[in-house]
Amino acid sequence: MNMFTKKYPNPVLNLRCRKFEINNWIISNFVVRELVPIVGIKPYPLNELMLMTAAVSHLKPTHIFEWGTHLGKSARIFYEITKHFSVPCEIHSIDLFDSRLRGLFVKNIDQVKLHQGDGLDVSLALYKNIKDLRTKACPLFFLDGDHEFHSVKRELKGIMESAPKAWVLIHDTFSQSSQSGYNTGPYRAIQTALKEKSHKYKVLSTNTGLPGMTLLYH
Repeated sequence: MNMFTKKYPNPVLNLRCRKFEINNWIISNFVVRELVPIVGIKPYPLNELMLMTAAVSHLKPTHIFEWGTHLGKSARIFYEITKHFSVPCEIHSIDLFDSRLRGLFVKNIDQVKLHQGDGLDVSLALYKNIKDLRTKACPLFFLDGDHEFHSVKRELKGIMESAPKAWVLIHDTFSQSSQSGYNTGPYRAIQTALKEKSHKYKVLSTNTGLPGMTLLYH
């Protein structure tokens, strides 16, 4: 199927309104029929697959930069979303390490470009080389929180400084209490970065439990 052939109707509601609103029946149908048979529900459970789909189909990014490729599940998810909802988009997936399994889920998909190196550094270098950067580029960055405070803070601050108009999806952002001893880093990193930088981000999150995902958008 050609990626620009619309298989699912536009899930975006109230196009004239600034409120982020999605038809959740359309999104649910897509996630169950298209995504789950390919990528399953780990590491992204159903509510996170829905947020990823909602973000891309609503915001319609021109470029997606994501790192921590490994098997390429998140890159494949983004590819399927852009294909089925007719979102013309370049997808760049970056990983520090190479292996025979790297990018397994996106092998032979021309729309997904694999890179090796530091995720933030490589993605920002690619971003700065986009033609018509100021007028036409609307990038989405996807960060794998990996339960770490310092890495997420560094990456968020780097994006906010170099690509202030970009949207950001962050994984592993469920905020458990400090007494739990786990999974507090990414949430704290988001709060710290938003406080330290003047911003106009709005926040959408899946807050029911692990692993959690947060969208920062304008």
